[in-house]
Amino acid sequence: MTDHASGAFKWVSKPGRIREDRRFVQGRGRYVADITPPGTLHVGLVTSPYAHARITAIDTARALELDGVVAVVTGAELAKATDPLRQYLDLPGVEWRPLATEFVRYAGEWVAAVVATSRAVAEDGADLVAVDYEESAAVLDPEQAARPGSPLVHHDQGTNVMAHREFVWGDVDAAFAAAEHTVRTRVRWNRNSTVPLETFGVIAQWDADRDLLDVWASIQMPQFPEQLAHALRIPTNQVRVHFDVDVGGSYGVKRGIKHGVLTAHLSRLLNAPVKFIEDRAENMHGGDFHGPDRIFDVELAVTGEGEFTGLRMTVVDDEGAYPGRSPLQLAKPIGAIVGPYRIPCVAYTATAVTTNKTGQVAVRGFGQSPTNYAIESAVDEAARAVGLDRLEIRRRNFIQPDQFPYRIPSGTEYDSGDYPAVLDKAVALADLPDLLRHRDELRAKGLLAGLGVATCLEPGGGNAVFENIMNRKNDKSTFPEACRLRVDGDGEVTAVIAISSAGQSHDTLVATLVGEELGRDPATVAVLRADSLTGMPSQSPVGSRMTIVLGEAIHGAATELKAKLLRIAAHNLQAAEDELVYDSGDIMVASAPERRMTWADLAAVAHRKQHLMPPGVQPGLEIVHVAHTPRSGELTRPDDTVQLYPCYSFEVHLVLAVVDPGTGTVDLDRYHIAHDCGTVVNPDVVRGMVYGGTAHGIGVALYEQFAYSPEGQPLTQSFMDYLLPSTHEVPVIADVEHCTPSPYTTLGQKGAGEAGYMGAPAAVASAVNDALTAAGAPAVHSLPIKPSDVWTALKQPGGSR
Repeated sequence: MTDHASGAFKWVSKPGRIREDRRFVQGRGRYVADITPPGTLHVGLVTSPYAHARITAIDTARALELDGVVAVVTGAELAKATDPLRQYLDLPGVEWRPLATEFVRYAGEWVAAVVATSRAVAEDGADLVAVDYEESAAVLDPEQAARPGSPLVHHDQGTNVMAHREFVWGDVDAAFAAAEHTVRTRVRWNRNSTVPLETFGVIAQWDADRDLLDVWASIQMPQFPEQLAHALRIPTNQVRVHFDVDVGGSYGVKRGIKHGVLTAHLSRLLNAPVKFIEDRAENMHGGDFHGPDRIFDVELAVTGEGEFTGLRMTVVDDEGAYPGRSPLQLAKPIGAIVGPYRIPCVAYTATAVTTNKTGQVAVRGFGQSPTNYAIESAVDEAARAVGLDRLEIRRRNFIQPDQFPYRIPSGTEYDSGDYPAVLDKAVALADLPDLLRHRDELRAKGLLAGLGVATCLEPGGGNAVFENIMNRKNDKSTFPEACRLRVDGDGEVTAVIAISSAGQSHDTLVATLVGEELGRDPATVAVLRADSLTGMPSQSPVGSRMTIVLGEAIHGAATELKAKLLRIAAHNLQAAEDELVYDSGDIMVASAPERRMTWADLAAVAHRKQHLMPPGVQPGLEIVHVAHTPRSGELTRPDDTVQLYPCYSFEVHLVLAVVDPGTGTVDLDRYHIAHDCGTVVNPDVVRGMVYGGTAHGIGVALYEQFAYSPEGQPLTQSFMDYLLPSTHEVPVIADVEHCTPSPYTTLGQKGAGEAGYMGAPAAVASAVNDALTAAGAPAVHSLPIKPSDVWTALKQPGGSR
């Protein structure tokens, strides 16, 4: 391992050019919408107007008569040629398909696809498809859906409960029986998502002569090529997914497996390229990309001195009509179930239910941010119950630096951290005494002002074991990443990866890490993206894992490459390998530095000078290294304990919110973050992650929600209804970094892809509730906190109005 002290690095942790920025700023990104092969056909969709109904008839005759319409495919026709999409729970009879067959189960569900020579004609054709329905009762509320006698989303299941797991680690009942205070908090995290600038897009092109399906898609999804092949009933080596396209925003939502299967089937059927780009309404109400929709009941056992002695958490999650992968998110909290606190025993009950809504997927952190919000809300309530300052109660319960690695009750070990130091940095950055004076001055002017605090973890390096937690039949235990390093005869370095780009600056990351490992200038390292057939094993950029797991693969490839160079040098310098020193690509004899071979010499020998190669050593310098996630490889233990994630970043948010008592609107006056993701690879990239995630979290806290009518109609189908924070709503953010390196990664790095978002919703809610409770009003425990919620709280007895 490399020395973790930042001063030991030549390029890592140093400011450096982000190589992707220039082409994006200049509008030279290459997205799916930019790719249109000759003869491309386009898809228009027929969607359900009902939340729940039986399809009794589909008449496509008028659509087929329209000039330019090539074909119309119904769900029944598609089902004959394809297999259902993958379910991760054991749910016999729950078939998830791109097009509905007998029933529609949410408003906006796809019923038929019209293929035409242009998107406009395809949409006109979709308007001419006549579908007859028999409407059925729908269920929208997840708690109601879980009750016996509720309308069933899937009639043959007999229940809407798709998964129910109860975990107990330690003597929870005894902890609560002995507690001087029991704090109970009920919070709601309503549906939202990342609503990226680019909707989902896909192009499929079937080559009948080669039996090869080429796919260009704006995906961020593990196992997309394999699942595509399985649903199409073709071998996996007949599907080639191209990763050299840019993804215009994702953070987990660009799954698009039903989009891919539909377009690929149509391409095979029509022997032509087929393209489908969602419009905004299709994306927002029928794209199956909503995020978690959860109700938490949290109980915290607390001593009179404010020490946390036990935790109970019950979660009901609304998966929408088809569970897919989303219930696995209920396993994520197990790896950080106590947050940064010393809580010795925990009971966790997780229930996944179906409702008549579009499906949900992993949104920025696989569901961890909602759990952080629930924990932090309970901690704030505990502070009020005990009469302690909210920062002080956190300090008293933090895991201490000398306790790492720290095993939490669920069996996961946190790798490293210094939570008090990060909190101290946040307090210093904010100038807390001045911040409190400013808050009090605002209150004196008749405004409601509140200070919000959140101290939250970001698990990083996601692996596959959460599949096993929720369904023991899933026995996958690895989530590998790979890198190919190639040095040509002139000594130029190329790194090849097999992941799509979704804005996380992977080219910069890879070049920096390769440069640091080999001692070569990152600016000279070329980074290429292979397709799914010519590339190496990859699970896509999910779970804040690229810096960790791809970093391990880069380290492994560089280590193997240097070992080969040492063999070449030892042979030519007539020295033992342990007598040699590798120095920025050159290799010298430690006791006689003048005896050396340069990087150029070594590359020339490996490629062109067989007579100087050691016997039995292959020519060329090309290494592929496949790396497991650190600390992985074990399934859930019989006692339900598990090592879930290898690394844990930490962040502290301090935010000042100002509430207008007349309108209930919230303005964020000041925002401060202290952040620790171990060794920072590129400071500007991490800062961008923190700022972007915080802006997203502000939206969750105050603005964003996918709302439905009682009949199941989506009420937020455009940005006129679904509110996003703009530059006017996101304040200037001041941030500071701290570094506690991970002992389990190559350079001490941890994950940062979900930074900011992990704590922002909790911190903003904390600020608003500090303002409300100071005015004698009750706290609001449902996100987003709308002006009407604030105004209603202020009208309660004891409120300021």
